[in-house]
Amino acid sequence: MNIELVDLRLFVYIAECENLTRGAEKSFLSPPAASARIKSLEQEAGRQLFLRSNKGVALTDAGEVFLRQARLVLRQVDFLRAEMINPDSGHIRISANTTALTEFLPEILAQFLTDWPGVTVDLQERLTRDIIRSVSDGTSDLGIISGDPKTDNLQVIPFSTDKLVLATALNHPLSNSKDLMFADTLAFEHISLHEGSTLLDFLRQQFRRSGYDKHLRLQVRSFEAMCRLIEAGVGIGVVPESAANRHKTTMDINLLNLCDSWAIRTRSVLVRDRETLPRTVDALIDMLVASSAGGKGLVRED
Repeated sequence: MNIELVDLRLFVYIAECENLTRGAEKSFLSPPAASARIKSLEQEAGRQLFLRSNKGVALTDAGEVFLRQARLVLRQVDFLRAEMINPDSGHIRISANTTALTEFLPEILAQFLTDWPGVTVDLQERLTRDIIRSVSDGTSDLGIISGDPKTDNLQVIPFSTDKLVLATALNHPLSNSKDLMFADTLAFEHISLHEGSTLLDFLRQQFRRSGYDKHLRLQVRSFEAMCRLIEAGVGIGVVPESAANRHKTTMDINLLNLCDSWAIRTRSVLVRDRETLPRTVDALIDMLVASSAGGKGLVRED
């Protein structure tokens, strides 16, 4: 197959815009020129890649596969260009869950960007399933999740654990409970994070499994807001232990261990192939692993 990079980029732009004219504009091409290039690309691929209509274009099944591979090829070209020009620079695209985004990534990225001043980062909060998809299709260079990912085509690099605890007010009926199971908490009102947060998505699975069919009493934007409301007696909530311990120093809340097996989850970095990553991304993975007291044996030296 004889395919030019300019055609791959054009294809990706059109697929993302779902419109040939807008994709052509992003490639600085006229629509007729773009159309001719796409037809030539389809001939090279031997498959129809787009379905065309008055409303725009949509990918065929073959087009979906082509898009995934085109993104990966173009990203590797970006890595090559960056490392040839300046191996200490580049742009890293990260997808992470809520806990990572709020609890430990800010400090790690602050140190990383100090050590690597030529690097820029695009950090997106996403649900676990979307993190896996974005790393698989090449729209993210690495993903950070908690739990056991259901994926066969990605490398999983564990680096720490994520323990979930139950936060209550000091005078709450559960506050002195021992060996607490999540099912024991369902008679009480729960507070959780906002729609789109990975913790809420995960907890909803546990609610369904436990038969909890009530609406959440409150949904808020941060663990601090959760703990403030819990302190005030509005409800109880499941919170990552790191966040809960931090807020316990300034709030009157109790933290109770949950005995459910899912309450302790492994934090992992997801990548497609670590061997193909530029040294900047590899260095960030090393820093994530080293940031955990248990992180050892995964750090590599060039």
